[in-house]
Amino acid sequence: MKILLTGTTGYIGQSLLPSLLKDGHEVICCVRDINRFDVTKYQSDKLSVIEVNFLDINSLHAIPDDIDVAYYLIHSMSAVNQDFEKLESISANNFKDRIQKTKTKQVIYLSGIINDAKLSKHLNSRKAVEEILSSTSFHLTTLRAGIILGSGSASFEIMRDLVEKLPFMITPRWLNTKSQPIAIRNVIEYLKGVLLFEYAFDKSFDIGGPEILTYKAMLLGFAKVRNLKRVIITVPVMTPKISSYWLYFVTSISFTLAANLVKSMSVEVICRNNNLREMLGIRLLSFKEAILLAFDRIQHDSVVASWTDALTSNAIQEGFSKLLNVPTFGCYVDSRKAELTNVDKALNKIWSIGGENGWYYANWLWEVRGFLDKLSGGVGLRRGRKNSTMIYTGDSLDFWRVLYASKDDKRLLLFAEMKLPGEAWLEFKIVGNTLYQTATFRPLGLWGRMYWYSVLPFHGFIFRNMLKEIAS
Repeated sequence: MKILLTGTTGYIGQSLLPSLLKDGHEVICCVRDINRFDVTKYQSDKLSVIEVNFLDINSLHAIPDDIDVAYYLIHSMSAVNQDFEKLESISANNFKDRIQKTKTKQVIYLSGIINDAKLSKHLNSRKAVEEILSSTSFHLTTLRAGIILGSGSASFEIMRDLVEKLPFMITPRWLNTKSQPIAIRNVIEYLKGVLLFEYAFDKSFDIGGPEILTYKAMLLGFAKVRNLKRVIITVPVMTPKISSYWLYFVTSISFTLAANLVKSMSVEVICRNNNLREMLGIRLLSFKEAILLAFDRIQHDSVVASWTDALTSNAIQEGFSKLLNVPTFGCYVDSRKAELTNVDKALNKIWSIGGENGWYYANWLWEVRGFLDKLSGGVGLRRGRKNSTMIYTGDSLDFWRVLYASKDDKRLLLFAEMKLPGEAWLEFKIVGNTLYQTATFRPLGLWGRMYWYSVLPFHGFIFRNMLKEIAS
């Protein structure tokens, strides 16, 4: 079957793609920037990538006509632009107009449960997209999910941050809102199960797990799985804005995403009955099973996707290609080199940098920098990394984005997504037996120049000793 996959770099898209390839389907992935997507990690001759931006009509010609099924997994809730409803409407209309001109028989859309009279802005946007995608030329199947639990999912990582960092929580009252969480494994089973399934044509289905839980019950259940004792007190005085800041500072999510999530979490999301699960033969995982499965993947270094991979700074959104060639004019550069006695060992150290492995020297200073970044509205240092030993182009790595990663070329290039009065790159490259480590900063105005000189003393011993540790 020939399948078009949109939202490829998002959490659901990254989770679905390997499963579709494993089942033998030919998959065409739509990405806004082809340089951001690393096809090498999939090792499949049935995977192709096309550069498509659904906000740009002219780019849609890259979509082939002989498509059997298309997955619409595009969401803009974490966009820096607050008017994500407008963005989603434009994307959906452009997608529909192009797909109607192809041979596509079915479009599968993953939406949110919308069974409440008063919807949040986020859920209302999902409902509007569903209405836009309705068509006479193809069959639309809509699957509506609430909280999705899996290693790397935003919901899982938020709960993990809260439970593992806070033994005592004073929380907003929306923690008493009921929801019906579902394991990512079950979501993938549903997404694959409805492929050209005629019963599901032109219908929508709520999908959820076997339990209805409050967010408070989920946090306490998470704590129980982790053998942690936690006390949670809910109070009515936390405004949505205070709640958003609370989530932003304690967890790894952006403030924009936190604000949109808080609005959504005040709405009950419980599934309406349907018989799709029975028809597809899906065994629903319990909340506890979903959490245990997620940690099993983490412990075995087999996290397939992370919600952070879809989040990017404004500079990244303009395209990887513009950033791959590190500038030199008007830039400040800290360039160092070291001779290696074991190239392979040094390369493995480079590929393991960041996350729980740290930065090899003065990790506490990196954490302070991450905390300061959070205070200024940045991503901070909490995003970590998906895998402790492997890095791919497009991955998030603490407050960096991986622009280029090739062990064959012995080169790793990172771009800073922290809040800066300018732009910053960090590159590791091995030529022969020599390791070159280069930090480049392109300042923005006077503040950028003042920033560089203020951190220069720290760069001196941090970068020197980091290089020494990698080369040793």
